[in-house]
Amino acid sequence: MTTVPHSPTRALLPALAIGVLALAGCGSNGGSSSASGGGQRSGAVVTVSDATGRSVLVNADGKALYVSNEEKGGKVLCTSGACGAIWTPLTVSSKNALTAPPPLAKKLGTVSRPDGSTQVTLSGRPLYTFSFDHSAGQVNGDGTQDSFDGTDFTWHVATPSGHTAATPRSPSSSSSPYSKGGYSY
Repeated sequence: MTTVPHSPTRALLPALAIGVLALAGCGSNGGSSSASGGGQRSGAVVTVSDATGRSVLVNADGKALYVSNEEKGGKVLCTSGACGAIWTPLTVSSKNALTAPPPLAKKLGTVSRPDGSTQVTLSGRPLYTFSFDHSAGQVNGDGTQDSFDGTDFTWHVATPSGHTAATPRSPSSSSSPYSKGGYSY
């Protein structure tokens, strides 16, 4: 049996391909909408939907919006590419581009993210969509606990009164194929 000499360049190609794909999935959210319904828009609409059987806040695409227990008073902690790939910030070009029904509009504001984008907040808590809510009416991220860059997060679906205290659950109990740092989605 003949053995073919192992080329160092050839051995690096699979690792390089995986790295390129990983970086493509963790790209910036600025400038356009993301597939998950978050991302920057010239104007963001936040409304209330009862599609889940309870009143929750949704974006213009009808996707549920979430807050984390750890982000209060305009503090933004979900800043890594890994966190943003799962929890997409709801951003606008400016505070004036934000629209909501009158009672809700008083609770909404914006905060500047470390990357310079403007994120929508609910009573000072940054709003996000969850990448595993694939259609309107889903709240798969409610009660999810995960960790990014040394910060542990507990996520709740946003409601007109603030957020719902769902029973925390570890993402590893989910059946999704995504896995990051020991947490599976």
